[in-house]
Amino acid sequence: MARAVLRGANAQEIDEVEVRILQAFNAGVEDLLWADALILGTPENFGYMSGGMKDFLDRTFYPCEGKLEGMPYSIFVSAGNDGTGAVAAIERIANGYAFRKIQEPLIARGELTAEQLQSCEELGATVAAGLEIGAL
Repeated sequence: MARAVLRGANAQEIDEVEVRILQAFNAGVEDLLWADALILGTPENFGYMSGGMKDFLDRTFYPCEGKLEGMPYSIFVSAGNDGTGAVAAIERIANGYAFRKIQEPLIARGELTAEQLQSCEELGATVAAGLEIGAL
């Protein structure tokens, strides 16, 4: 799913947006402060976000507190169950950061389909294009 989001964000038509893709354990405060928007992706683990995602959000919250108000974000979840627990947890924390949700979460339940991967690619392209034209 992340590779599909990245493909979309790096679409040939989008020239003015620099994209970084990082695993949660490898991302930090500097990366978050650098970003103009976030697309947060996670597998659903036991009805919750991944430990790596939770760790990233925990490590960056206080150093970034008050510095990212209104940052646009989106979520995608690979869910073996229904994905709603992971989404709810991320949205709760995103509210603490004062991020601004720019679309409903993309939840892929079960085996990934071509349609779900296409939706991921469209997510990446939409966010990148929105940044490029100043709509976000």
